[in-house]
Amino acid sequence: MKILIGTKNPGKIQATKEAFEKYWEDVEIQGIPVPSEVQDQPLNEEIIQGAKNRVKNLRVYAKENQVEADFFVAIEGGMHNQLSTDWFVINTAVVEDKNGYQSVGISQGFSVPDRYIAEAQETEFGKVMDRIFAKEELGKSTGGEVFLTHGITTRMDLIQNAVIMALTRHINGELWK
Repeated sequence: MKILIGTKNPGKIQATKEAFEKYWEDVEIQGIPVPSEVQDQPLNEEIIQGAKNRVKNLRVYAKENQVEADFFVAIEGGMHNQLSTDWFVINTAVVEDKNGYQSVGISQGFSVPDRYIAEAQETEFGKVMDRIFAKEELGKSTGGEVFLTHGITTRMDLIQNAVIMALTRHINGELWK
């Protein structure tokens, strides 16, 4: 099974591969950097829109380069405050099969202290986490989540969860379409 994912981020690629391997064997995944067409720090509706845009741009890339794939995947992390006055960080996955059937999954999220909101919105939440934990490019590996949860949950866990939730429509046939 061939999967194209709209990123070169090794953490996102590995988490997505592991999610697909829970349901299929011989999973091959190729990372292709494509634009999200939203701001660097997606907020609210931009989170899902950015992932959908990446899938759309992956399809264009595949057509232009004559690359065949069974699935096209995009992950977009972002901050939202649509359910509360608090801001939450979530990861969204969009999975589209070769026939154009698309589904969306969202990971668990966690709230962000008010003192970091403005900085995260002006730059990117990942950069804020890098600064807080004195690390570089946490978003390409475990993420700051591993520090916040004292080693229990990583960013890759959240991404894998979002991909699995998006796959529910693909692994359950007509039951969940």
